[in-house]
Amino acid sequence: MREVSYAIEPKLQPEEFLDLLVRSTLAERRPIHESDTIRNMLRNASVIVTARIGTQLVGISRAISDFAYCTYLSDLAVDVHHQRRGIGKELIRRTHGAAGLQTTLILLAAPLAREYYPRIGMTAHDSCWTIPREPASV
Repeated sequence: MREVSYAIEPKLQPEEFLDLLVRSTLAERRPIHESDTIRNMLRNASVIVTARIGTQLVGISRAISDFAYCTYLSDLAVDVHHQRRGIGKELIRRTHGAAGLQTTLILLAAPLAREYYPRIGMTAHDSCWTIPREPASV
């Protein structure tokens, strides 16, 4: 396998992001048909860390942070053909570092990833509540 390179990419293009969402299966839980929402998800992110093999995007971590107390890791996606190689763990490490290790890193696990996070040292939290989003007008 070629070497994976990591970078902070605040100007990541929506087309690349969407393509990776599909290749990672995260598209099943993201508003991929709402182009304005996707653009705003990228534009308003505090930290975007990417993983590439050559020029191909194979992983992304997208977070929102106050850089002082908490960092919400809203998207962690790795191409299914490149999973189980430490890319997700490294994206998390670099995202937390960019946001500040003094912040608490918070994420909601995708159903298929619930067993992954404890294996990389994350602690489960038993109280989380949400108010579902209302889809943007198309």
